[in-house]
Amino acid sequence: MVSKKFNPKLIMIDVDGTMVDSVPDLAYCVDQTMILMGRDVWGEEKVRHWVGNGVPKLVERSISGTLEGKVNRKDFEKAYDIFLELYAQNTSVRSCLYDGVMEGLSYIKDQGYLLGCVTNKAEQFTLPILKDLGIIDNFKIVISGDTLEKKKPDPLPLIYAANFFGVRPEESIMLGDSISDVTASRAAGYNVICMSYGYNHGNNIYDSRPDLVIDSMEDLKNYL
Repeated sequence: MVSKKFNPKLIMIDVDGTMVDSVPDLAYCVDQTMILMGRDVWGEEKVRHWVGNGVPKLVERSISGTLEGKVNRKDFEKAYDIFLELYAQNTSVRSCLYDGVMEGLSYIKDQGYLLGCVTNKAEQFTLPILKDLGIIDNFKIVISGDTLEKKKPDPLPLIYAANFFGVRPEESIMLGDSISDVTASRAAGYNVICMSYGYNHGNNIYDSRPDLVIDSMEDLKNYL
């Protein structure tokens, strides 16, 4: 692991598992969907391993009970419609910011870094949760999972962000929590810092070899 100081111009930050613990709301909606589908519920611990690749994939995993999430179209469409209605009403009822997020965002702003948000969560859910938790005004751009034709782990959102701010990828850092964030960053040419506590399908984030792993966004002051 690299323990040097970083000196970026741009920092792009993920939402779920990085700034926001959204699993309590997601798990509630998954279980309510399963009940309405006449299926067994999964519980928060199981759902925690499934999040991070967007709502459609989460619904597929909920139906199949597997990370691969292969399901028939009829079951998916029924469950997806139910889930969307539930999650629209429960986007930020139980979700909360992780400890250190406000301090980390404050430090980033005080140091004058360009700051954006990039997530695989659809815009209809991303903007409300950022607003409800009081952090949306920190970001000059919010790239959601349906903003562009591709999302993480594809590098397109990060390349788009660098172009938007007029900086080079090598002058940029992605702050995330999963292998998807690492893969996108490497392909885009970003440095990548990951949170130790996030959602990575039960895998150790160290195995994905980000440039740095930290326990709190407040720790950013020691490395920027």
